[in-house]
Formats: sequence, C-alpha cells, structure tokens
Amino acid sequence: MQNSKNMELFRSSALQNLMKMQLRIFTILFFLGLSGTLFAQSSDEQINIVMPTDARVIRVDAKIDQWVYAGDTLAVLKDSKGAKFKFRAGVSGQLVFWRLRNLKHYGAGETVGILRIAPVIVEEVERGGSVVALPAFYEMLLNLYNSTGLAALLRGQGLDWSEGFGRLIMIGVGLSLLYLGIRRQFEPLLLVPIGFGAVLSNIPLAGLSEPGGLLYYVYEFGITTGIFPLIIFMGVGAMTDFGPMLANPKTALLGGAAQFGIFGTLLGALALNNIPGIDFSLRDAASIGIIGGADGPTAIFLSSQLSPRLLGSIAIAAYSYMALVPIIQPPIMRLLTSQKEREIEMTQLRYVSTREKILFPMVALGLCALLLPSAAPLIGMFMFGNLAKECGVVNRLSDTIQKSLINTVTIFLGLSIGSKLAAGEFLNLETVGILILGMIAFSVGTATGVLMAKLMNKLSSSPINPLIGAAGVSAVPMAARVVNQVGLEANSQNHLLMHAMGPNVSGVIGSAVAAGVLLAML
Repeated sequence: MQNSKNMELFRSSALQNLMKMQLRIFTILFFLGLSGTLFAQSSDEQINIVMPTDARVIRVDAKIDQWVYAGDTLAVLKDSKGAKFKFRAGVSGQLVFWRLRNLKHYGAGETVGILRIAPVIVEEVERGGSVVALPAFYEMLLNLYNSTGLAALLRGQGLDWSEGFGRLIMIGVGLSLLYLGIRRQFEPLLLVPIGFGAVLSNIPLAGLSEPGGLLYYVYEFGITTGIFPLIIFMGVGAMTDFGPMLANPKTALLGGAAQFGIFGTLLGALALNNIPGIDFSLRDAASIGIIGGADGPTAIFLSSQLSPRLLGSIAIAAYSYMALVPIIQPPIMRLLTSQKEREIEMTQLRYVSTREKILFPMVALGLCALLLPSAAPLIGMFMFGNLAKECGVVNRLSDTIQKSLINTVTIFLGLSIGSKLAAGEFLNLETVGILILGMIAFSVGTATGVLMAKLMNKLSSSPINPLIGAAGVSAVPMAARVVNQVGLEANSQNHLLMHAMGPNVSGVIGSAVAAGVLLAML
C-alpha cells in the first residue's frame, strides 16, 4: 500500500516537472515572438559582398537591414554578354550595408554590401486566427501617398536623379515623339508606338519595363531573341518590288556606297573610348556602326548577337533616325548637289518579267548561302517574303505577311523599343555617344550615296540624278519617298520614286550583307 502511494506521488511530481518545463519553453517562445518580427543570434563578424563580374542590375530583391538565409536571392543581374544570373547570399546574416540599385552597372570586385554573419536566425511563426488591428487613419493616408507616382519621383530624386527628374525628361521625349508622329506625320507607324512605350516605361511604380511587366516580356521574347527583326524583314520583302533594281542593275552600287557609314562609324565608336565613362569593345563598335545603314531590324539582329548590353540604345537610335529621314536627308542632299543636277530626268526603266522576279530571290539566297552564311537569317526572310509576293500562288500568305503579321509585330516592336527609353537606362554617356555616332553614320551614308551617284552620272552614258544615291540607305521606302519629294521640288515633272527604289532595295541587301560580314569577322 505504501509503495503504491509512493509511485503515485512520484508520477505526480514528474508530471508537474514536465508541465513546468513545457510552460518555460512556451514562455520563451512567446517572448521571442513578441520581441519583433525577426530576431537573430549573431556574431560581430562581417563580410563584404562584392560583384563577381561586370554586370547591370535588372532586379533587386534584398534591402538594407534585412535578414537573409544562405542561398537567398539578393538580386538578378545581367552580364556584358547578356547572360542573366542570380546573386545569392553565401551565408546567413543581416545586410547592414546595401547599395545595389535597379538598372545600374557595377564593376567586377566592387563592394556592394556588408553582411553581419549570424549562425542562427529565428523568425516569428505566423499564428492563424489572430486579429490584426486596422492602422491609424494617418498611416493609411501615408500609405496611399507612398503608392503615388509623385512620391516615387521624389524618392527617386533622392537616390538618383535619373529615377526622379530624369523620368520627367524621358516622358517629355516620349511625348515629343508622339507629336512628331501624330501632328507632323513623321513615320507614325514607328514613332507612335515608340513614343507611347517611352511614356509607359517611365511611369513610376508601374513596372511595365521591369521584370514581371508586359513590355519586359515582349522585349525579351521579340527583341533579345531576334524574332521581331526577322519577321519584319520578311514583311518588308513581301512589300518590296525588285523590278527597279533589276531594270537598272548599276543602281545597286549606290546601295553599297551608302553602307560606307557603317564601317566609318565603327572606327568612331572605338575613338570614343578616350572619353571617361565610355568603354566600347570592338563588338560594341560594330553594333553601333550598323546604325549607319538606317536599318532597324538589321541593327537589332546584329546587336543581339554581338552586344546585347547596348541593344536597347542601338535599337532606339536606329529606329529614331529611320523615322527622321524626312528631316535629316534633304539638307545633305541639297548641300551636295546643284540645282541643275537635281533637275536631271532619268529615262524610263525597262520591263522586268515575272520570271526574273521569281528567280532573283532564289539566286540571291544561293549566293548568300555560298559566300556569307552568317547573313542567311536576314537575307533568307527577306527573300522568302519577296518570293511569296512574286510567285502568285500563295496570295493568302503574301497578304498575311504584308498586313496582319507585320502590323502586329510592328506594334509590339515599337512598344518594346520605347520601353528602353527608361530614364535609368537611357540617360548615360554611352547612350549619348551612340545617338551622336548614329547621326554621324546616317549622315555619312547619305552623303557617300549622293557622291557615288554624282560620279556615276559623270561616267554613265544615260543620265543619273545624284539624288537617288541618298536612297541607298536601308530605310525602305522612306528614303525613296524623300528623294522623290526633293526631285519634285527642283522639277515638277521629275518623278524619281521608281528610280530611287533600285538603290533603296539594294541598300537593304547591303546592310544585311554588312551585318553578316561583321558577324563572320567578330
């Protein structure tokens, strides 16, 4: 009996001790939860976080004073070759210093943060069924204000002027492009979507051009991969008539002469390396030089292969100058020609048979495949579009390529190019240098085309109006229209449109060949 009582007392004492231990553990955990959202046992040891390579930040996931675990993603970066990679924490701890900002470029070995190492991080466990009190009214108003674009502009101004006042500048640029496209009707099919994309990309907190935004994914899908340029080339081919060039083959030389600006600008881009803050490699310079051909799709395709980091700026420069052909070219054409030369009337072109028009795309593609396979994507799509038009048996396909397909791609191409007019990415010395070089390249290409036409006029038995040389740049058919307009100003009976289409079409082929040569060499 006595033993039974002793056992009962022992069991009761053990149970009480167990309950006391559980109560102590619960109390410790409870006070840990009340102590804050995040608590850590840490040492005073700190490590520097350095950049593994030259890269541009495209997304920042961490922030200062944040606790991170080993393996947590701190940011997403893109290196100079366009490859994306995640920047992860190697150990657990607290970020006591953190300076990574979206769209900023950082060099290899540059210290971007300091991590205070913590061997253990304890997080408060979320308790279901808890009642959360509503914030105070002034806090709700403050949250509403912080979500506005005005607050974002003011905060951005404190961090980096390009994220503050710079956004307003680029919105103004976008509105200017819309004005030129709508009011002045300068290539509205290009300028309207580009201008509107520029406005969208600079709206604070909207994030349309950042990872997760619509324009970001459109750009990555169509521009980075090079799909949009190739589809545009196919559409241009379906809308192009090779007849004028086949009727007067010597005008193809003018298309080649107008590409001189490409290689001249390549050397100019390398020369800009003497300016502090500008660092162009040979591949960068080649991508910039292609702007001189005034061929947006070719510029996008080449830069996506050689210099992805400059693709946005190069695409903007190429398409901007294509759209501004009616402004840039006429002064150069009038400067290099006399009134008498501008009045020259050219003879009627010969008739080109359907058989010639069908055979030419196949012959051109065959020569490209044999001599310059690197240009085959551009030349191939261009010639396929033209063959679909000329063969006469796939009219439905030809109509789709000429209308719905190219129109759809043009919309998304313009918006995605405009998205690269974001202030944080656009307002830098390299972009300014690209724009200046692009203008020089385009002007040089126009000038060399005109000078070559003047030389051919002196040597040819049949008269050649030097104005058609300006159409050697690849802006189809804008350059040919400008030539025709300037010719009509000098002589109301001088219709040069069909004559200018010869060098204009050959210019498209010439820029594609130049891009293939640069790809093969570099």
